[in-house]
Amino acid sequence: MTDLSTTYLGLKLKNPLVASASPFTKKIDAIRQMEDAGLSAVVMHSLFEEQITHESNELDHFLSAGTDSFAEALTYFPDLEKYNIGPEAYLEHVRAAREAVKIPVIASLNGITSGGWVEYARRIEQAGASALELNLYFLPTDPNLSGAELEEEYLRLVRDVRAKVKIPLAVKLSPFFTAIPQIAKRMADAGANGLVLFNRFYQPDLDLEKLEVTPHLALSTSADLLLPLRWIAILYGRVKVDLALTGGVHTGQDLIKASMAGASAVMTTSSLLKNGLGHAGQIVKEAEAWMVKHEYDSIRQMQGSMSQKAVAEPAAFERANYMKALQSYDDRMPR
Repeated sequence: MTDLSTTYLGLKLKNPLVASASPFTKKIDAIRQMEDAGLSAVVMHSLFEEQITHESNELDHFLSAGTDSFAEALTYFPDLEKYNIGPEAYLEHVRAAREAVKIPVIASLNGITSGGWVEYARRIEQAGASALELNLYFLPTDPNLSGAELEEEYLRLVRDVRAKVKIPLAVKLSPFFTAIPQIAKRMADAGANGLVLFNRFYQPDLDLEKLEVTPHLALSTSADLLLPLRWIAILYGRVKVDLALTGGVHTGQDLIKASMAGASAVMTTSSLLKNGLGHAGQIVKEAEAWMVKHEYDSIRQMQGSMSQKAVAEPAAFERANYMKALQSYDDRMPR
């Protein structure tokens, strides 16, 4: 019998497919449906730093930043009384989710600074979360802020959260670091047990009729798998953390590719938004069928089998791959 089980953040999962943070997790019934559909764990929607500081009457610091340059900046920020759910309600929601399902429930904190709000990491642990995912989301706009300074702030935040909790800690990174392997190693040294690649930023659009900046949400496709796939393959075996791939997982073959690159967990949301929660079961069935056809006995057997761990010079390997890609394009050009 094919063994689909894997281990992520020390958690035993029945298969690699995990529901990434999404609006689905705001409803306990939806979390139950995700478990029934075959998902092995769920990442809760994020509790934002701003929500916690708002409750403490400290939000002015965050809202006023930059308003000297952009007088209308406050209009971009959501009404936090209506946004998501408040900190106390979030903790109760985590408790309810843990009681409702047998699969691991991973809470999510979204923040950018070290401060009193980090105390909620401990409260999330007390609420029963199986693990905690720290979602680092910050768009630097200050020309005087260096990448090194920003990285140090991120690392300080990870260390501060790590000091608050004993449960496993994952950090969700963006693909925009200059040296991803180094920041990955430093995150591990700071106390991260896992890395989630990659955070997907939603780009604003311009409304030419209203002359306004408007939010824009575009769901992923399988084509988006390639970026995190490359970096999972490069980091596997080089950084002592579990790796989770998120972004572009829509089919069983996407799951297989992620596992072969070295992912311990493979996260999806867009596929569920497009096709319904039941699509999770289809992804798992497709992956299992592929394994049977190609005579793989277990997920563990294939994990990392197509990583770059054995390649002495991964940079040279990537340059060679880039050259071959260009050559294939040249071959299609008219003579």
